[in-house]
Amino acid sequence: MNTTSRANFLPEQRFLPLRPALQEHLTKVGQAISPENFLSICDEMLLKVLRDTFERISADEGSIWLLDQEKKRLVATYNSGPNSEKILGFKNPLNEGIISLVVASENAFIENQVYKNKSHSTALNKKLGKTTYAMIAVPLYFLNQVRGVISCVQLFDVLVEEGQAAPVGRTPAGFSPRDLNAVQTTAAVVRDLIDYRLLGTAVGWNRH
Repeated sequence: MNTTSRANFLPEQRFLPLRPALQEHLTKVGQAISPENFLSICDEMLLKVLRDTFERISADEGSIWLLDQEKKRLVATYNSGPNSEKILGFKNPLNEGIISLVVASENAFIENQVYKNKSHSTALNKKLGKTTYAMIAVPLYFLNQVRGVISCVQLFDVLVEEGQAAPVGRTPAGFSPRDLNAVQTTAAVVRDLIDYRLLGTAVGWNRH
């Protein structure tokens, strides 16, 4: 058997006239998705993929940040770590912090010693009483638009003396390009799972 052969499926001509109506419907669905109802379109398999990825790369916290409907803030909509109660619902202004830069540029971000980066917002760190050592943030797409960010961090404690921050206790190992690739792959899986579920709902495919 030729393992390089591909199944060449072509669009079904009978369905092509329905494409504009389907696109219009999915656009309306996308506009209706908000941080408040986002988890209702995420099944347990999707969340397990996220949790497994964050655990595999040794992230202390992993989050989904979703744009609010006014597109003025990123809202922490999902979190995998021990500080979920403090993180969920946190609103990050769209003109502050690295995750906002990821949305604006639609480029992935990875950095160790990110606490030294002037673009890094410390607002959430202050709420947690922790400092971010390493961060990965990648754009989250579904329904053909960037809708938010998937981020994960490694946290540690620092002591500030005379304006200089010094680590206290164990310093995290940091993230690698391989870890970034893992999160980007997961973001693509999340996108496809959401798109498939919404498309399936639109055409009545989803199982109940």
